[in-house]
Amino acid sequence: MNDDHLDMAQWFEAHSRPLVLYARQWLDDHASADVVQESFMRLLSQKRRPDDVRAWLFRTVRNAALNELRRRQTSMRHAHEIAACRPGWFQEHPGSAMDAQAAQQALQQLPPSQSELIVMRIWGHLTYEQMAQITGQAVSTVHEHYVAAIESLQRKMVTPWESKAK
Repeated sequence: MNDDHLDMAQWFEAHSRPLVLYARQWLDDHASADVVQESFMRLLSQKRRPDDVRAWLFRTVRNAALNELRRRQTSMRHAHEIAACRPGWFQEHPGSAMDAQAAQQALQQLPPSQSELIVMRIWGHLTYEQMAQITGQAVSTVHEHYVAAIESLQRKMVTPWESKAK
């Protein structure tokens, strides 16, 4: 196995799950996985390896997911199919301290620009600079929106009895 294929296997193992989660903001589970696989195929076909592979993958997945969403929204039938069959973003894991359904609901209540930043930062482990590059915003704007999103999530995820205890 040559170095490119070894690198690709390592990148896929390290980044495929966060990328699928990222794509699920716009697409169903199957389409999200397809977009991620296509992005890795595009990476493999690059003549020159991107300087920042992780940021390149997030940007490529974002663009592909948004393009696919636009394509699907051209037909009202497809828009209804997406809404009807869209699965949960998170998979419940036994012993997890996070309520997957509550987390998904809280993320879906955020403006799309904020939920996108949460997924990139927490699950994608991207820096503010990388997130700014992907979204085309200033680093300060990305930071401001990320902080606002975290604060909003905290308010949404706190149960009534927890907030009274504080």
